[in-house]
Amino acid sequence: MESQTTIQLLKLIFFTLLSLTLALHAILSFTSSSSNLIDQKLVIILSNNKLIVFSFLWCTLVSILAYISTRPLPVLLLNYTCFKPDHDRRCTLELCEYVGLRSRRYSEESADFMRAIYRKSGLGDETYAPLFLFQTDYEAKFHYAILEAEEGMFSSASSVLSKSGVSPSEITVLIVACSMFAPSPSLSSFVVNHLKLPSNVKTFNLSGMGCSAGTMAMDLAGSILRHRIGYALLVITESTSLNWYFGDNRHMLVTNCIFRAGTAAALMTSDPSRRWSAKMELIRTLRTHHGADDAAYNAAIQREDENGNIGVALTKDLVRVAGAGLKGHITTLAPRVLPVSELLKFAYLVVKSMFRGDKKTQHVPDFTTAFEHMCIHAGGKAVIDSVARLMKFSDKVVEPARMCLHRFGNTSSSLVLYEFAYFEAKGRIKAGDRVWMLAFGTGFKACSVVWRALQDSWMDADNPWRDCIHRYPV
Repeated sequence: MESQTTIQLLKLIFFTLLSLTLALHAILSFTSSSSNLIDQKLVIILSNNKLIVFSFLWCTLVSILAYISTRPLPVLLLNYTCFKPDHDRRCTLELCEYVGLRSRRYSEESADFMRAIYRKSGLGDETYAPLFLFQTDYEAKFHYAILEAEEGMFSSASSVLSKSGVSPSEITVLIVACSMFAPSPSLSSFVVNHLKLPSNVKTFNLSGMGCSAGTMAMDLAGSILRHRIGYALLVITESTSLNWYFGDNRHMLVTNCIFRAGTAAALMTSDPSRRWSAKMELIRTLRTHHGADDAAYNAAIQREDENGNIGVALTKDLVRVAGAGLKGHITTLAPRVLPVSELLKFAYLVVKSMFRGDKKTQHVPDFTTAFEHMCIHAGGKAVIDSVARLMKFSDKVVEPARMCLHRFGNTSSSLVLYEFAYFEAKGRIKAGDRVWMLAFGTGFKACSVVWRALQDSWMDADNPWRDCIHRYPV
């Protein structure tokens, strides 16, 4: 590993410097009885400049020790947990139709539209709906939003701490991400109160980040942990109870068809002593923001419809914006992660096309040379298809994203961890493998997180795919 190699190099430099110091001390202590003229001259030079020599050695030693003490610490993923609601919360097409009929708020045309979207959405009949849909009063109820948030957050947070053998009192950083629900006190305060976290814990509450909030929470935790030893608890959720759309705007009706309940928690640390038990090491993160472009900014936005109903509008520009945002994102990411051979190959193909006057062919580097596994944003079938087409990914590469969408739907910011659980359930990750997590968010944002596996994967007892992995891929 890079961090281990750096530490070994520093140890070698320190040992060499110590050896040199002892050797110089021996030379300076050497008497003038030496018969070698060169040795005698060296002794005279060093004897006359003792202060300068030892000052140089001392400054060099202090500089090395200062670098060792201030160098970025390795950041590790100890463990994670994906929340899985009870079986009776499954959201089938029949349930969606029943909710629509019982609410009496949709026109026949809107019901037909949602039915058509659902059937081609890529979702199966085993996704999970929030508690809100299983009650009779469909007026916006804050109570159900609280229950939905607490159910997933408390369960997943307690589970990941238990699995990792870490006490709540050891947590130094808490990051809670939820895009559409921001109560007061904040959701991070909910977790602090429930787990009784220490008073000096640093808390962060991310909202409005869309599906990219999970990867952005990892980026934030990594930035903090690289500078001090500690434990960061990440709780990544979404609340749809107050955001189920009851209107007839088709751009907003799409969200009812693809977004489902889901929560994940992850525990990261910079404690080197926990390396032996960690799953992965954080290698690199990258965030790009494309909100300066009006089309990108408005591609997915929460607003009121003409009748005052609040919902999230997913415009027709979303897929195009996602593709454009991805192009800009990978342009920055590629030089940092691709091997030199792939970069040279890509440059050769681009130059070759230029000389031929071929402006239509789009060349894309082969990112499978940089990563063994990819958790691609599973925001919807059209988005997955767009990413696969742009990046020229095979069906095998995007299989986890498609299967995650089929089994759990769009769980928003937690979706990359449900995908990672798929890899572990399949036993595909081996020590040394690199994992790329890519997610998009409203605004429009893109965020990448690159990990390196520290050990072979296995399926935990609480893996959300445990009872159905044998049926996938479908």
